Amino acid sequence: PAALAGDVELDVFALFDAHTPVRLRHSFTMYNEEGENIELYIPRKCSWTNRLIEAKDHAAVQINVGHLDQSGVYNGQYTTLALSGYVRNMGDGDSAIDLLWQKKKASAGQA
Repeated sequence: PAALAGDVELDVFALFDAHTPVRLRHSFTMYNEEGENIELYIPRKCSWTNRLIEAKDHAAVQINVGHLDQSGVYNGQYTTLALSGYVRNMGDGDSAIDLLWQKKKASAGQA
């Protein structure tokens, strides 16, 4: 059987003092019999700000930048960049993608 999914916060109240809750944080992840992660929703992080991209952030984008071989032909590999709606609304999306790709292209083997 699969485990419970998601993060759970529990409010525990002491019997003598019901006004001060103690918060315990537990994380549960669903795995199948082979040990593979089968979560239905895995949140993304903004590549520029490292903020979590929420499900309701409809302005967020995920861009796959294709890798090219020496002759300039797409070789089937790509680097994924995710930008939150916050970055795009501030007008920093273009410069963020440019600077992120400048940092990552050396590790991707792109000239």
